[in-house]
Amino acid sequence: MTHRRDFLKQTATLAAAALLPNVVSAQETLPMPTWQKLPRWRGFNLLEKFISHDNNGNPPFVEDDFRWIRDWGFNFVRLPMSYHTWIVDGDRTKFREKTLCDIDKAVDYGQKYGIHILMNFHRAPGYTVARPQEPRLVWDDDETLDVCALHWQTFARRYRGVSNRYLSFNLFNEPANVEIDKFMKVHRRLCEVIRAESPDRLILCDGMSWGTQPTMELLDLQVAQATRGYMPMEISHYQASWVGDAIQNMKIPPTWPLTQANGMLFSPTKPHLSPEALRPIRFTFTPECGKTRLRLHVGIVSTRADLEVVDSDRGKTLWEKSFRPGPGAGEWKEAIHKPEWNCYQNLYDRDYFVEIPAGVEHVEIRMLRGDWIQFEHFGFQGENAPKETMVATSAAWNIPALCLTYDGTGVSGLQERGKQWHYDNYIVPWKKWEAAGGGVMVGEFGAYCKTPHAVVLAWMEDLLSNWKDAGWGWALWNLRGSIGILDSRRQDVDYVDFHGHKLDRKMLDLLLRY
Repeated sequence: MTHRRDFLKQTATLAAAALLPNVVSAQETLPMPTWQKLPRWRGFNLLEKFISHDNNGNPPFVEDDFRWIRDWGFNFVRLPMSYHTWIVDGDRTKFREKTLCDIDKAVDYGQKYGIHILMNFHRAPGYTVARPQEPRLVWDDDETLDVCALHWQTFARRYRGVSNRYLSFNLFNEPANVEIDKFMKVHRRLCEVIRAESPDRLILCDGMSWGTQPTMELLDLQVAQATRGYMPMEISHYQASWVGDAIQNMKIPPTWPLTQANGMLFSPTKPHLSPEALRPIRFTFTPECGKTRLRLHVGIVSTRADLEVVDSDRGKTLWEKSFRPGPGAGEWKEAIHKPEWNCYQNLYDRDYFVEIPAGVEHVEIRMLRGDWIQFEHFGFQGENAPKETMVATSAAWNIPALCLTYDGTGVSGLQERGKQWHYDNYIVPWKKWEAAGGGVMVGEFGAYCKTPHAVVLAWMEDLLSNWKDAGWGWALWNLRGSIGILDSRRQDVDYVDFHGHKLDRKMLDLLLRY
């Protein structure tokens, strides 16, 4: 019996080893990074300190994670952390030593296994991209900025003896559209307190617009920048519970390349969006169409949307409608109150029809007043067409408004969002930063478990290929969980058992190729 148990144990060990295809030495030297040029790090985000846990939580980092990451052949870990995990009884100036020791161990594991650690304040005193928002914002409140500086100063002092080869600091996670003067004041202060304790510490700052656009002013601070790999959101966040209702309630699974049209229409005065995104939705009808029935299927309406459909050549209004979402029953399917914005974003899920007279060539859907409206799809049926042509849409922010041509039998003008689209929109803008002398990496990327697996893999491969061509490193969000390679809960994956975890071997193999 003993021999049989030994045999089974040995067999299980060998089977697990077969899933570690690229074992490297723990003594292998990591490249030395600089703010002008980051290595092509590759790895994962680890989430043990990502949120504030209850008294039974706040777990330590797991040594096996670092060992497996090393054994697979990766060399990078980002630690997105909440300061609530290390403060005592809500006092932002008192630190829990036990939690700090947990973080110490992660830094030790990085040095033990040859892995670079990027330490990030995902929720910092006075700032988070998540909900709920911090009560006093670091951008506007000097006392809160002092507290935030105290936290980074403490970490800088604690790790002053750790080489940049193994450790760097990532100040905030994905600032959105902060006024540049406030943004630079805060970042300058934090860089100063860090360098007062650790003069040579490598610092990374996430780009503006949730990490998608470089902030050129940061050159003065001699920091590198991190971008993101979540675009288009219809793929990365399909039916994810923590994003806006327009993507959360998508009914049609995305494809890659993505050829769905953009179904968002915004108020022309909405801040922070490009002029192209704020244009009206435009349709062209060829003479073959004759009289055409245009069907608008409305999904989410935020706050208010006063619309008109206009024959733009003649300046004639063909249809107008005021949408006023609110509480209780109405023409909407569901009333949805958003306390974080103190507004209603109601789900209508219903059709509205507009008759386009024969001879009308150019039509615009305009928002006169309001916030935004999402069209889930459009239908076109010319008087001689045997059936309607339906165009499914997606909820995309800050990309050009929809512009299509209908010829009585089909539509043209749909933009294909694929590998080249990603390169043009999310690689090229960062080349200006690199040309000015700054380093770049991708701090997070990945797709939620509801997106079809084949689509995820095809999309990931194009992004990984673009980043390889650009010479950038990356980190998957996350290792274990709904976006990772372990225990992701996808329903369309044949998992492999790995030390009691469910391993997505196809995704791991893809990552290893890049």
